[in-house]
Amino acid sequence: MTRLVRWTAVTAAAALLTAGCSGDSSGEDKDDGGTSSGRPSAAAPSGVPESLASQQLDWGRCKGTSDSPAPDGDWQCATLKAPLDWAEPEGDTIDLALIRAEATGDERIGSLLFNFGGPGGSGVSMMPSYADTVSSLHERYDLVSWDPRGVAASEGIRCRGDEAIADAESVDSTPDTTAEEQAYLKDATDFGKGCQKSAGELMSHVSTTDTARDMDLMRHVLGDGRMHYFGISYGTELGGVYAHLFPERVGRMVLDAVVDPSADTMGHAENQARGFQRALDDYLKSTGQDPKQGSRKIADLLERLDAEPLPTSSPGRKLTQTLALTGIVLPLYSKSGWPALTSALSAAEEGDGSELLALADGYNERDPSGRYGTTTHSQRVISCLDDKQRPTLEETKKLLPRFEKVSPVFGAFLGWDTAGWCHDWPVAGQHETPEVSAPGAAPVLVVGNTGDPATPYEGARRMADELGEDVGVMLTWKGEGHGAYGNGSDCVDSAVDAYLLKGTVPEDGKVCS
Repeated sequence: MTRLVRWTAVTAAAALLTAGCSGDSSGEDKDDGGTSSGRPSAAAPSGVPESLASQQLDWGRCKGTSDSPAPDGDWQCATLKAPLDWAEPEGDTIDLALIRAEATGDERIGSLLFNFGGPGGSGVSMMPSYADTVSSLHERYDLVSWDPRGVAASEGIRCRGDEAIADAESVDSTPDTTAEEQAYLKDATDFGKGCQKSAGELMSHVSTTDTARDMDLMRHVLGDGRMHYFGISYGTELGGVYAHLFPERVGRMVLDAVVDPSADTMGHAENQARGFQRALDDYLKSTGQDPKQGSRKIADLLERLDAEPLPTSSPGRKLTQTLALTGIVLPLYSKSGWPALTSALSAAEEGDGSELLALADGYNERDPSGRYGTTTHSQRVISCLDDKQRPTLEETKKLLPRFEKVSPVFGAFLGWDTAGWCHDWPVAGQHETPEVSAPGAAPVLVVGNTGDPATPYEGARRMADELGEDVGVMLTWKGEGHGAYGNGSDCVDSAVDAYLLKGTVPEDGKVCS
């Protein structure tokens, strides 16, 4: 099944590249992390065997892969060993791929660890391309990222081959008949079996909690007394879970494009339906269209594609309803993508699905030769291990009218996805919602964008509240696109930089317009 939902963060933004303020700052300029005299020691995680706690990372030149060349510049790569099962830390281990560029200045604070979202996004491949965005931080921080367990170079999971992925593009993600419903659920079952065959024992050990524990081992091995962290999209949930598990080790932590920690499976789907519809409405307004009428026009196009896919310039391929929606989603991640959306929708209305197909291929990591990436495979394996909810077909059908009311364009797709995403999954999920309360932790800067499509703004306030009083500090940007930092707001960038570089905590509730 080609997944168009559970839409991710930076992977989509990267694919798109290829296809005023109010409030006062407060706080002190203080350096509270690292290993030099007067700073917290790099305490080892509890229960970790000495062989893992004392390991030395063998940093060396990064190697290119079949998917991407080795990064230019001073990037170094290494492998960290972590317990496969954190309940039995002295048992088998798993290799985690890391990348870093050392701080360029003399007043080094420590390592700044990045997770770019997904779950399932490769930090090793993304970090070098993000370095320009965080260049102001590089003088005092080592820029560090990694491929979480089950992702890319860290024993990545591939659930089906390229031909099977291409074949699944014909599966209707909004089934209208009993036969289509059966095909939809069968494809979900087959996908889960493929994941299990690929992952084996790892299938039960790729949860967000597992990765948060990996992060603490990483912190220790890197030599940092506290965790300085920048999480984007799903990376905010990961950061919140880390803060809950290790509040005393939280250093300077930024959570941008925030996942709502209070939402369950249905809640996340409804949040995304609302967020993408809100972004689509803003896009339609920018083109001079009435959002209600413009949405109806797009919904009508999707209904026509459900009955008869459009021809494209790609030999043997047509634009299906599912692929069209994926192509519409991608440009909504960034305002810079709106012109591409205008062109693609216009071409589709004239009977040519090529441009929307190209956008969908960018999102699905499909290259011109027909090879697909595996981000969505890892994403599904991780999220279905995290989430214990398994909505039935009947439960989903009852809620479809509600989803369609929230969004006439995206509602049905996101509603149906709740039934198919983890259907007949081989392993049980772990929780209804993640626990992120972190009493006693240092202040965590939570950044929300009012125009964010994938992680709607309301989730940022809920994350700040759940982190706890005097921990979650809210910064709002009245902007567009997925995420705030580096997206054009000097106000946001200055506040985040002051916090990470000087320890200056902005006033809770500060607004950048």
